[in-house]
Amino acid sequence: MKRRMINSLLVVVLVVVVVFCVPLALVEKRTIVSSAQDRVDATAVRVLALVESRLTAGEAVKEGRVFESQVAEGSYVEVQIPGQQVLSAGDRPAGKLLKAVERGNSGEIVTVEQSRQDVDHEISNNLLLLGVVALLAVQAAVALAVWQAKRLARPLTELAETAERLGSGDPRPRDRRYGVPELDRIAEVLDTSAERIARMLTAERRLAADASHQLRTPLTALSMRLEEITALAEEPETVKEEATIALQQVERLTDVVQRLLTTQRDPRSPTAVAFDLDDVIKQQVEEWGPTLRERGRVLSLEGLHGVTAVGTPGTVAQVLATLIENSLMHGAGTITLRVRPSGTSVVVEVQDQGAGVPADLGNRVFERAVSGRNSTGIGLAVARDLAEADGGRLELLSLKPAVFALFLGRSHQD
Repeated sequence: MKRRMINSLLVVVLVVVVVFCVPLALVEKRTIVSSAQDRVDATAVRVLALVESRLTAGEAVKEGRVFESQVAEGSYVEVQIPGQQVLSAGDRPAGKLLKAVERGNSGEIVTVEQSRQDVDHEISNNLLLLGVVALLAVQAAVALAVWQAKRLARPLTELAETAERLGSGDPRPRDRRYGVPELDRIAEVLDTSAERIARMLTAERRLAADASHQLRTPLTALSMRLEEITALAEEPETVKEEATIALQQVERLTDVVQRLLTTQRDPRSPTAVAFDLDDVIKQQVEEWGPTLRERGRVLSLEGLHGVTAVGTPGTVAQVLATLIENSLMHGAGTITLRVRPSGTSVVVEVQDQGAGVPADLGNRVFERAVSGRNSTGIGLAVARDLAEADGGRLELLSLKPAVFALFLGRSHQD
């Protein structure tokens, strides 16, 4: 590309130089020759006027010294007067000549000759000067072409590198502009694409992290339920009951996956419905019962019963499961699940008897990668996102003891 740009600009400059310099050289040459010829003609006119004035006054013109003062250096003048010897002044030049002949009223003939050597030398000097100017113009054009080619080639090279980086999975925008509208537009489009790709990659990584974290608890509960089924193989009724619960957990697991995908595509997707909050709480008691018994912990229920809340049952169950798991991992003693009214909302509180949330964390516990212990720091962040996407909100009401509250809309049917 550089070579093509340099060659194109050089051809344009050469054409301009030829179109401009050739006519200028011809005009300059003609002007120099015409000026020299005019000087020779003027010399002939002056000599003739001098000779005629002497003859009119009755004075004899017998020597060339009479008009020698009118003859320029390097010129030769010859005067022919009827009945007299030819008079001359100066040295006759050789080679190419400039010649002028003037005739007087009494038959006088004045001939002036001058060598073209000085004229040709002046023409050569002017042509040489014009050639130097043309050469300098070409050199300046080449330098300008090289500079312009580099100026345009460097941004294109960088844009190509940016596009290559995007293709290799490095979506960092360069935020670099070049002062050329077309190139700046390309750079802007690439930076916009880089930001979009970065957001998509971040969202995909976040979805993978959220899914792996959120699926861990249902899968663990399902595994424990299947182990219980295996241990109770000789009791058909119990096996049937446990299998039914396991199927419900599978449905919940499917709902979790679907909800994560829906939230990822459109966080504002309206899926809230009126549901019985007791059913969701009962489900949590059944699922967490074996785990709590193994840890020597108790899940206590307090507050309202028979409340119809507005939301997505699967989402509410997932948020409550996250809060119970958080209390199980970081808290101690009895886990209390309390339902109480709050204006037009219903609040589900999860509280334990542990040391609570450190003061330096506060509401930062809802930030990703923030954890009081060696955990992922994702659970509470995902739980808050799910709650907000479902039209509710999740808050930390108290640090010591730790009290997390899930605010849900309340159905007007209550």
